[in-house]
Amino acid sequence: MSRIVALFDEAGVNYELLESRAVGDLEARVQERVNEGARRIVVAGGDGSIHEAVNGIMRADGGARLGVIPTGTGNDFAKACGIPLDWEQATRLLADRINADARWRRIDVGRMNDRFFANGVGIGFDARVTKVARAYRWPIGQLVYLFALIRCLIDGVSTPDMTISSDGVTLEGPITLANVSNGAWVGGMFYIAPMADNADGSLELLVADPVSRLRILQLLPKIIAGKHIGEPEVMHKGVRQVSIRASEPVPSHLDGEVVTPMCDFDIELLPAALDLL
Repeated sequence: MSRIVALFDEAGVNYELLESRAVGDLEARVQERVNEGARRIVVAGGDGSIHEAVNGIMRADGGARLGVIPTGTGNDFAKACGIPLDWEQATRLLADRINADARWRRIDVGRMNDRFFANGVGIGFDARVTKVARAYRWPIGQLVYLFALIRCLIDGVSTPDMTISSDGVTLEGPITLANVSNGAWVGGMFYIAPMADNADGSLELLVADPVSRLRILQLLPKIIAGKHIGEPEVMHKGVRQVSIRASEPVPSHLDGEVVTPMCDFDIELLPAALDLL
């Protein structure tokens, strides 16, 4: 953080430094600052920090533009937005844009029930993987998600019955996972929705039918490379809204933030809802 501050000081950027102290603190403080009139919010952090900042901005009375300096593990949102993953380069570019009052761009935001998301929603198996990965504290970067996936395979793959409805199309039956993507990546290394564009006015729904442990391992290299679309177990559809009803509480995540298991998921797109610096 000290180096980021130094780069902003060198560039002559005026700012107020706030540091998050607990889960939920960043969201509350962003909402407070935007309500008080802040027009720019710059977040140095990972996808969880961006998730909180987006919810703070979207819940506030006024609008504010979001700037991102990626310092997380997966940095899925930064990849989706074309932000350099080198945080020092990203800081310098952002400072230049702020000083030049450069034109910003508008991106889509999603909402699941009462929470907003910037990058995507995972329901089922990938949410289990995310929960396990978050429990590890190993300094191995994105590989933590791969180890978490293997751990979940050892524990077994559950396939609860779900009813998925969108634009007059309904799917019913056992499901391994349902993913609704605004950006292309999950967990830093999984190219889950290669067609996703967070400024195209569409979310990407991917549904995986029941698959064995062996089949998941066979599909894994294709998912990392974004070559799984078209596989017989994978259904893809562009959507603006989708409702999912599970027969039992299932885990889910929003932008990698694990949510308490639930049965009902109402997901919608808010097109061009957020300004990105």
